[in-house]
Amino acid sequence: MRPRAASAVGLATLLGSSGALHLARPQVLEPLIPRALGPARAWVVGSGVAELACAAALVLPRTRRLGGAASAALLVGVFPGNVKMALDSRPGARAWARRPAVAWGRLPLQVPLVAWALSVAREIPGPGPARDGAPRRRRGAPTCR
Repeated sequence: MRPRAASAVGLATLLGSSGALHLARPQVLEPLIPRALGPARAWVVGSGVAELACAAALVLPRTRRLGGAASAALLVGVFPGNVKMALDSRPGARAWARRPAVAWGRLPLQVPLVAWALSVAREIPGPGPARDGAPRRRRGAPTCR
């Protein structure tokens, strides 16, 4: 696997795992949703579906750019939930994710995740065989005939 594809697949794995968690155990993430937004379950399930859609888009070369941009937007969009989790964290919490060190430590990790998604979105598909066997060329590259 080429390094660029491996980067996209790595991000897809992370988002896919998180999306699966959202759907399998939504009650774990419901406390992240501000009450002002209404029923938390709908937001958790919706963001889980969005993460799975982004993961699928990242895996497919044709949709990778869109998947990277959508992933960056999603990661920025869920950041307020992570801030709420940090603000609500308490020493000695039963759930490890609710402990202050973990909850506050997650916040700066969002920056490299967004940068990772943006780097995937900016990647230009590399050379490789096209579906019909003809070699691919980069956008804007001159053709030689």
